[in-house]
Amino acid sequence: MLLIYFISVFCGVRAAIYYDSYSGSTITAERVKQHDKANTTFWCVNEIEPCDPNEGRRVDGSCNNLQYPSRGASHTPFARALPPVFSANFEPKKAADGSDLPLARFLRTSLVSVGRIPSQMFTALAIHDFVFMSADIVSLHDTVNYIVWKPYCCAERGKTDYMCVPNQIPPDDPVHRFSGQRCLNMTRPETFQTIGCIKNNTSPERIVSSTPLLDLSVIYGNALQSLLRRGRLFEGGMLKFEEENGRIWPPKYPTNGHLICLSNQRPQETRCHLMPEDGGNTLGGINLMSIWFWRHHNFIAKNLAAVNPCWTDDKLFETARDINIAVALQIYYYELLPVFFGYDNMVKDGVITPTGGFRDVYDPNVMPQVSLEYPFVLRWVHTIQNGLIKMYDKDGYYMKQVPVVNLTLRTGYFALDDNLDLMTQGSFRQGSDNVDYTADFDITEIGLGPQQYLSDLMTSDLAKNRLFGFQPYVKYREFCFGNKVKSFDDLHGSIDPERIEILKDVYKSVEDIDLLAAIWVEKPLRGGYAPPTFYCLVIDQLRRNMVSDRHWYERPNRPNAFTAAQLAEIRKATIARLLCDVGDTVTRIQPRAFLKAGYNNQMCNCNEINGINYAAWKDATCEVESFWSKFVY
Repeated sequence: MLLIYFISVFCGVRAAIYYDSYSGSTITAERVKQHDKANTTFWCVNEIEPCDPNEGRRVDGSCNNLQYPSRGASHTPFARALPPVFSANFEPKKAADGSDLPLARFLRTSLVSVGRIPSQMFTALAIHDFVFMSADIVSLHDTVNYIVWKPYCCAERGKTDYMCVPNQIPPDDPVHRFSGQRCLNMTRPETFQTIGCIKNNTSPERIVSSTPLLDLSVIYGNALQSLLRRGRLFEGGMLKFEEENGRIWPPKYPTNGHLICLSNQRPQETRCHLMPEDGGNTLGGINLMSIWFWRHHNFIAKNLAAVNPCWTDDKLFETARDINIAVALQIYYYELLPVFFGYDNMVKDGVITPTGGFRDVYDPNVMPQVSLEYPFVLRWVHTIQNGLIKMYDKDGYYMKQVPVVNLTLRTGYFALDDNLDLMTQGSFRQGSDNVDYTADFDITEIGLGPQQYLSDLMTSDLAKNRLFGFQPYVKYREFCFGNKVKSFDDLHGSIDPERIEILKDVYKSVEDIDLLAAIWVEKPLRGGYAPPTFYCLVIDQLRRNMVSDRHWYERPNRPNAFTAAQLAEIRKATIARLLCDVGDTVTRIQPRAFLKAGYNNQMCNCNEINGINYAAWKDATCEVESFWSKFVY
């Protein structure tokens, strides 16, 4: 025992501590054994090394809050802006008069028209980044559950499976009244209760399967062992990569039969990315962004190595990762969101700063969690997603198109012919769908492509609104703006009169209106293009990200903080510059690439777009080492 003590002291070995993933409290080894026996350890237990206040951001998100080390890690609970409401046995709530709420499919077809109206303002690239940043805090495991494991919820077998909650199609459905189809497959969200972490007689709480803060876990994963085994190259601070047909890719799985790329059309389509948590292989837009940010890490590492040849692989890797995360956050907060939310609105609400300097708003009393409302309301983006991915050559000539729903779990398509090059070019040339009250028919009728015979993503979204136990829209309206809505007439000003009439037709009481249903029909906020309640709930989480993240990139006092000069360089980051640096065949692009090219945003050569000067990271000790090395014989 004494020998073990001295080894632990002098060799720096630190015993890991076990935490209950739901409560965040420490648990005993005996309790861990009970979870092992029940096969619930993966979800219910977090094994965390003791925290070092001076270490940088951990891959697994732990130790972000030193008082509560497991908060910030994966497999932890969501926060909530408002407490949940359920009916008996935690089933979805009833209407105010005790009757069932209208069917989700009926509401979707009543409130949202179907059509493809391209935006003349926003590019498809904006939607890709929205979806990519959402994927950084959630995963598709709930969707994969009913695509792969329980595809039978509309069949007889599904009637006895508790996890099956299919959506009914009404007999007078405008699309399926003559098709005979009356069911859309769907399962319940996985919760700490369904997994077996806590008892079923408690309010169901969904599990965050990624790290809950924005840290590019979609690239680096959420487990150190996975990153070391599958991500790190251990040379020059880089991630592993492959070169194929002149293009740089994340490394490929050694076998072709991996579940996450099950839509690959064999034998031509074989590529499936060996990413730490497989997140990049999911949706088409996430796939594109993941390839770019994977490459961007290595682009940064090479530039850092050129400036600091004496740096170790670890130093290069951690600094490149820190910069890559900061660039993603800078683009999301300061470039993407202001075009939808309004720059002045975001400055007024304290989410971005107009001064460009440091910001230190860290509060250890705010837990590093994501509110369940945040990724949920981001589903509003389904209303502005174009159902097609259009492809262009480097000179801007249209080449072909593919339904975006057909690229789900189909990474192999990107490596065929010149598809990746053409999709990259198309991302900043093609428009998104228009911000209006319509949705693309592929999103509302196909949704998951060949994975489901029928799928309406927006109907599923609304059904999950209820399964998550969100309070009625009027309660969120009061939470956000302080005004109580007691009648349909109180909605005037926030919703157009004709849409209020539709709400009156489909809901018996204003208190019955679902959160997402109202967001679909809200008028855009002043100075922006997004619904006000959507804006409010997203802003609420964006603030939480800054306040609860000990490693927030704008902080001057965090471990390994940027200098003022380095932060000033990070401020130069744009999605256009990133695509110039790592995008296939990108030599010309509009400077504000989330907006379509045109007046005051003309396409220009990449050498006209400013980028980060990595000389700001120059380490003087490297010059000293280089000087003295001349005298070594």
